[in-house]
Amino acid sequence: MKKYLPVTLFIILIILGGYFIFSGKGKVVDISGSGSSASPSASPKLSNSPISGLECANANRRPIAAMLSGDAITRPLSGLNEADLVFDMPVITDSITRMMAVYVCNSPKEIGSIRSTRDDFIPLARGLDAILAHWGGSHFALALLDKGIMDNIDALKNPANSFFRKSGIAAPHNGFTSYSRLTEAAQKLDYRLTGEVNGYLHLEGEISPVATSTKTLDLGFPGDYHIKYTYSPQDNTYWRWRGGTKEIDKNNGQQVGVKNVVAMIAPSRQIEGQYNTVQVEGEGPAKIYRNGEEISGTWKKDAKNQTSKLYFYDAAGQEIKFVTGSIWVEVVQPNQSISWQ
Repeated sequence: MKKYLPVTLFIILIILGGYFIFSGKGKVVDISGSGSSASPSASPKLSNSPISGLECANANRRPIAAMLSGDAITRPLSGLNEADLVFDMPVITDSITRMMAVYVCNSPKEIGSIRSTRDDFIPLARGLDAILAHWGGSHFALALLDKGIMDNIDALKNPANSFFRKSGIAAPHNGFTSYSRLTEAAQKLDYRLTGEVNGYLHLEGEISPVATSTKTLDLGFPGDYHIKYTYSPQDNTYWRWRGGTKEIDKNNGQQVGVKNVVAMIAPSRQIEGQYNTVQVEGEGPAKIYRNGEEISGTWKKDAKNQTSKLYFYDAAGQEIKFVTGSIWVEVVQPNQSISWQ
């Protein structure tokens, strides 16, 4: 009888094991060394964009910086609400501005109107490890790009048919692209697609707006380029106006809402009759608007290293922590007014 005892015990153990498994009283044992006991069906944790701080599936991909028209005839532009960061800067002193929208998390179905780049946008794009997308450029900018100073996708060469013109819109305002087209072109050009971005800091935890009522940020760009942001404490958002009308994103028909605005004060000078250059390397004063407050501080960018990040500091010399979400940098000339009330 004793020779049957081990078999009997073995059967009993199998029955008890099945009971614990099917009754849910057993635990899933982690043997991976990660210490996790999560169910295999649990969704993986998303990473955060190094620029906006937003959680997204694409947080590790390399930024693409697209040059956008500032001309009134091209409004509304496509893709503004999906940018992690936007630079708005004069391309003629005391006159026309142009934008550079930087994308990490989102993949706009349409981006445009695409316009030419200028030499002073290049260090801003390089400081974010971005691939620059543009429709030609000033001869100053093209001379730098032709030397291979940075990865770029030029519509004048149009690799992989990455840009297109839309009918019914007069040239040169009818140039457009999409994120998927730019990504395909970058792949064919054998550009690195994983980001190496030295990003920005962000506030953590629950945030309560400093301002309790609506406020207005007014930036003294001229005429059709005049900028206003209306701050709403209810959604902790700065709603953008340009030339006296709401800034609308054509892709979704909604007004552009921004979580952070920086007024970066930098001198502009004419270098030829039709071109200027803005001093975006070195340092200067800045005013930062986030969470319904105005912070006086400085901006700094290493003039000896174009790939260095553009930093923003408060009066105590501490790097600014932004509210998680989009950042707009308005490059304002020293002679232009800034009002927050």
